[in-house]
Amino acid sequence: MKKINKIITEEQAYVRMARICSQKECCPYDIGRKLQKLNLPVHAVEKVVGRLKKEQFIDENRFTRSFIHDKLHYNKWGRKKIEIALRQKQLPPGVIADAFSEFTDASLNEPLQPLLEKKWRSVKGRSEYEKKGKLIQYALGRGFSMKEILACLKKMDIGELSDETE
Repeated sequence: MKKINKIITEEQAYVRMARICSQKECCPYDIGRKLQKLNLPVHAVEKVVGRLKKEQFIDENRFTRSFIHDKLHYNKWGRKKIEIALRQKQLPPGVIADAFSEFTDASLNEPLQPLLEKKWRSVKGRSEYEKKGKLIQYALGRGFSMKEILACLKKMDIGELSDETE
């Protein structure tokens, strides 16, 4: 069965997107993509997004703070991975930097210790060295810095770690 493309007006698109934005935080990029999928012309997409911003349904600062909070607490991501995800959403670097300045380094690295301790139990390797390497790779993939990873491993007291890997 083919999906019939319904013609949607600019006002209908605005109402639909306002409803979505009132239910969850959205960024202009996400709303723009949704509007493009509705086959709205580019000028209409820009107009709807502009109106949503003006009426504060969309707020880049609010979205960025919320996104960082959620990725830290629910997904257990590190700063680097969150930054990359925010850049993919085409948010201005200034907005991203301002949002990160509201979080302390301790709160940004808070999920790392329990994450590493939990993962250590399930990591398989022929030697402790190999297991540590896999654990470090896992944490780097989560977006944490090498410095923080090594500090957490030292706290966990997993053998001796040298500073050569920095």
